[in-house]
Amino acid sequence: MSTDGPARRGSAHADDGSPVTADDVRHAVRLAVATLRGAAGGDWDARAGSLEWSCWETVEHLADDLFAYAAQLGPEAPPLDREVPFSWRARRPGGPANVTFADRESGAAGLLQVLEACGAMLTAMVRATPPEVRAHHVFGPSDAEGFAAMGVVETLVHTHDVAEGLGVPWTPPAGLCRRVLVRLFPDAPRETDPWATLLWATGRGGLPGRERLTTWRWHGAVPAGV
Repeated sequence: MSTDGPARRGSAHADDGSPVTADDVRHAVRLAVATLRGAAGGDWDARAGSLEWSCWETVEHLADDLFAYAAQLGPEAPPLDREVPFSWRARRPGGPANVTFADRESGAAGLLQVLEACGAMLTAMVRATPPEVRAHHVFGPSDAEGFAAMGVVETLVHTHDVAEGLGVPWTPPAGLCRRVLVRLFPDAPRETDPWATLLWATGRGGLPGRERLTTWRWHGAVPAGV
């Protein structure tokens, strides 16, 4: 894995590994696209796992998340008190509010190309943003590594949702899961399987001896002293 991106700060965890980087974003998106291409002929209007959105809507939402994280890092002086003021809208009541949408006539191939493009935008912005830059996020002002980690989490867990809806297997690399857990979920257990732990931390699964979460959040703010 590349070491580009901000340097890793010290951690109390012995398994904190290396930082979450632009290469991790690119890798996560490539894995997701490859998996979902295998189900291109499936029912993209089926419900995505435990979500109230369809598989199509969930991929659009994921692409929009990656776009929004890239955009948040983009201004010369990124805002620290609000999101960059794009106009979000939902296509239906209860659907995800996005800036970016895919043309339905393009089919699943076009939808996945939109996901690739938005992933590439975030990859490029994480790679280009100096480590001292901070930008607003509702869960705390974050740096390029933090936005990279958020993009990876969104990619891994929403691909899980869509894979469930389309009936295809999806198990991302343990090291990728572990790095984002350390960066965004400091209270998550370290001794359990990283993918199962990430699903638990995002309210999508259980862990032995722990209650399943009904509410959850990550901690995007840069740790004090960094």
